[in-house]
Amino acid sequence: MRSSEVAARAGVNVQTLRYYERRGLLDEPPRSAAGYRAYPADAVAVVRFVKRAQEHGFSLDEIEELLHLAEGGPDDCQAARELAQAKVAQLADRIADLQRMQRSLTELVSTCELPRTDRSCPLIQTLHDRGDTR
Repeated sequence: MRSSEVAARAGVNVQTLRYYERRGLLDEPPRSAAGYRAYPADAVAVVRFVKRAQEHGFSLDEIEELLHLAEGGPDDCQAARELAQAKVAQLADRIADLQRMQRSLTELVSTCELPRTDRSCPLIQTLHDRGDTR
């Protein structure tokens, strides 16, 4: 299959395929006599695997590890499980950080509802203060 066909079937653009090749996620395909990339049929499955893993929050480095594990046997299932558990913990930490940011911003926004004489915008105040130090 040519690059454009693989990209279309996998739902990505051709530049994504080339990037995955450079990263080692997708084997560089042989070239036709005319110089076109000739991908094997399983290239679509590999790209879809990468995209699904990204949708679950895995980084490309982690996906590379998952791809290597996918080539192994049943023992690699434990390693994949451990990688997924680590990702769940990272996501929980990220969610906690986002919730903290949301609470902080909500508090800042709530000051806008106060009467004008009683409100102070920390962002604007910080910008004013920074301007006075020159």
